[in-house]
Amino acid sequence: MRIAVLADIHGNVLALDAALEDLRRRGGADLTVNLGDSVSGPLWPRETFARLQALNLPTVRGNHDRRVAADPADETMWASDVYAQERLTETQRQVLFAQPLTLEITPCVIAFHARPDHDEKYLADTIVNGQLVRAPLAAIRRRLKVLDPAYRIALCGHSHRPELIRIPDGPVIFNPGSIGCPAYDDSTPPAHVSEQGSPHARYGIVTLGGAGQPDRFEAIAVDYDHEAAARQAEQAGRPEWAHGLRTGFMSG
Repeated sequence: MRIAVLADIHGNVLALDAALEDLRRRGGADLTVNLGDSVSGPLWPRETFARLQALNLPTVRGNHDRRVAADPADETMWASDVYAQERLTETQRQVLFAQPLTLEITPCVIAFHARPDHDEKYLADTIVNGQLVRAPLAAIRRRLKVLDPAYRIALCGHSHRPELIRIPDGPVIFNPGSIGCPAYDDSTPPAHVSEQGSPHARYGIVTLGGAGQPDRFEAIAVDYDHEAAARQAEQAGRPEWAHGLRTGFMSG
């Protein structure tokens, strides 16, 4: 079984279309899974929602999906969530909120956005000197305690950082990276940034092994018209987003 893994589109329909076209050229997948945070961002939330609705993918709810669905907006909402909320209907926002926190893809594969029991806490990351880096193995193990040991693969997003971690006597964690937001800053204490280091749209493919064959994991980076996305962010008054879309970094 071949599973395509999409995560953290953040309203970037240009990057989503590029990833889907690349997947088509590679022969497609038996199943495509969306790990959430689909529309939040100063780009094309309405168009992205429509594209995903037509695809009808198995999808888990991300923290920004939950925040976009909040009603009414208040001063605690991030600007990207407000931008998306203002451009979606109440029905569309409720569709986002109704998505599950976790989703069993097969009896051996589970999908979630951040952690299996929380949509906003990092699973495989920690913050060092204002940067996201890989967390110690012991910390990752603790965060996975709630996970049924029957799962041999855990698909997650949220950090926007591609990761492949085999937990000894535990699952393989696969984060494909972000399709539509290659860098972000988070002012929540402790403030930090996440940087993929390039503007490419990221997604993944997992091929489940059978008859004694190993599972295969592919982390894929696709070029697309990131300059058009950056200009859209600038028009929405978000120059920091534009810089991240152009470079994959938040500064420098």
